[in-house]
Amino acid sequence: MTRTKRTTTKVRGGRLTVIGALGLATVTLAAAPAFAKGGVDISAQRTAHVGESYRVTGHGDDDAAAFIRVCLESHSSGQKAWQQVSCGTVVATGTEAQDVAHIKAAHEGIVKYRAVVYGLTSPTDHHPVRERTSGLATVSVR
Repeated sequence: MTRTKRTTTKVRGGRLTVIGALGLATVTLAAAPAFAKGGVDISAQRTAHVGESYRVTGHGDDDAAAFIRVCLESHSSGQKAWQQVSCGTVVATGTEAQDVAHIKAAHEGIVKYRAVVYGLTSPTDHHPVRERTSGLATVSVR
């Protein structure tokens, strides 16, 4: 019987250790900072002919701001900076924002596009904050 009591004591002590470790893990996870969730994607066809129209689409979301907006930007070999092509409408957080641009290829070359999610404090905010930027979509105009 002494042996059984010692085993029972060890099991109870082990249970208390596990419960204490789980409690500590819970407190540690609760104290960790929260990160904003969201993402942004862009799509465009790979090739186009001069004079042909093609479509570039960007969509994204982010829960770091009360309102969001997606804008499309382009960059070609002759430009030094990114140029804003168009912007979608302002939507409340929790709704996916999107922007669609129909572009007519004017000359040959490589044109790069990216989508940018801007965060706004109100629908009429004049100082949006860049929250996320997509990868590049490249269109080869021939």
